[in-house]
Amino acid sequence: MLKPAILTFLISMVPVIELRGAIPFGVAAGLSVQTAFILSVIGNLLPIPVLVVFTRKVFEWLRTKSQRLDNMVCKLEAKADKNKEVVMRYEFWGLMILVAIPLPGTGAWTGALVAAMMDMRLKRAMPAIIMGVIVAGIIVTGLTYGVTALF
Repeated sequence: MLKPAILTFLISMVPVIELRGAIPFGVAAGLSVQTAFILSVIGNLLPIPVLVVFTRKVFEWLRTKSQRLDNMVCKLEAKADKNKEVVMRYEFWGLMILVAIPLPGTGAWTGALVAAMMDMRLKRAMPAIIMGVIVAGIIVTGLTYGVTALF
């Protein structure tokens, strides 16, 4: 049981896949729905403080290394700008909703990127991202296994 738990935890840290893929993977690998949910939420949240705090500094450094890296940073910033308007309009709730919607292009990584691009402080961004990840986990679990699977 340890290997599926570790893999579920690690998969939830991967951008784009996040807990949307980790919860179904964990259950398919033999974990209970509750265990897969908890491991996925924790794993999804683990890299977020580092991303919120250091993204801008890393982007600045990457821009100086090569044109290709500068282009990659520009694409990531454009992705953040696309979602920035909703977050700016509704602040806490906008960031939470951006993270909570379990679709490609949303999630904790995108929320952290948007928060970093907006120079949002970690103590302000983290509660919204935590709530968004929990809501996304409930939505994914509910759509996949039924809402009662968590209880």
